[in-house]
Amino acid sequence: MSDSEDVLATAAAWRAAGEPVAIATVVETWGSSPRPAGSRLAVSASGRLAGSVSGGCIEGAVADAAKQTMTSGTPQLLDFGISDERAWEVGLACGGKLKVFVEKLS
Repeated sequence: MSDSEDVLATAAAWRAAGEPVAIATVVETWGSSPRPAGSRLAVSASGRLAGSVSGGCIEGAVADAAKQTMTSGTPQLLDFGISDERAWEVGLACGGKLKVFVEKLS
């Protein structure tokens, strides 16, 4: 089972247990990025996480957006990018940019 399938299986199990869940997927990267396109993070309403879309503070920002999406049902496209000079400060250790799509799992 691939990492992506494992994240989806975990999310499906949480959902089957009756917990709201959102899935975040890296859809685009530019330059250097800690995780490639297709990487996923599952977030449950109780705050459980499975997988990764980046690390650093971006993971927290994505988890917060996922909780908003679980409440509203509205998907989000998040755009993160930073200059190489500030990359370490904000959790994009390699610089670069990435887009993350967040959707509620039904």
